[in-house]
Order: sequence, then structure tokens, then C-alpha cells
Amino acid sequence: MDDATNTPQTAPTALPEGAPLIAPSTTDHPLYDSVVEACRTVYDPEIPVNIYDLGLIYTIQIDAGNAVRIVMTLTAPGCPVAGEMPGWVADAVEPLPGVRQVDVEMTFQPQWGMDMMSDEARLELGFM
Repeated sequence: MDDATNTPQTAPTALPEGAPLIAPSTTDHPLYDSVVEACRTVYDPEIPVNIYDLGLIYTIQIDAGNAVRIVMTLTAPGCPVAGEMPGWVADAVEPLPGVRQVDVEMTFQPQWGMDMMSDEARLELGFM
């Protein structure tokens, strides 16, 4: 409650500047598994593991109109393919039957860490 007026305070609707873009993925959407598999066809050229299993895909949101929004990161902000990787992801997802449009956003909050990799990626890279 606001002490001056005794009225309830409402939470802000906009994210604060600098807040991470990560949100829960739309895992119950019929296209979700296909989008994940499409993301698994994209590889970081310096690491022989797909970007999904590397943990570079933070969020996959699919709305009722089948527009796909992907929030992703890179292993490091200075990655030489930083300008190209979002396009690779969009190119992999756009041709899927039923997908209306794809928007790929890049974030570095939170910063990627090796703990974000799947067990399969850790095994393939010799970390297990």
C-alpha cells in the first residue's frame, strides 16, 4: 500500500532497463518441439555442438498466431558470428510448416556459462 494515500500499489508492467529478456518458453505449443529441433541444426562454428544443447537459446515463445520469438545469447559478446547467428536461427525456424514469422533477439543477461549446457553437450565436449 502507498502510505500517503492508503491505496494498493501496482507492480510495474515494463521490464526495468537492463533486465534480462528471458521468459518461460511456450513448451505446450504444438510447434515447440519442431522449433527446438530446428535450433538444434544451428552450430556455433567454433564449438562442435548445436546452439540449443550449448544453452544459447534462452526462450522460445510462440503466440496463438504461430509467430515465434526466440531470445538467445552467445558464448561471449565478442563472438565473431554475433551479427550472423540470429539470422542463422531465423533461417532454420522460418521454413517450418505453420510458422508465420520469426523474431530472434540477442541478450547477454544473464551471461552464458558452461553450466547452461545440456548433459549431451558436456559429454560431447569431454566435460563429463
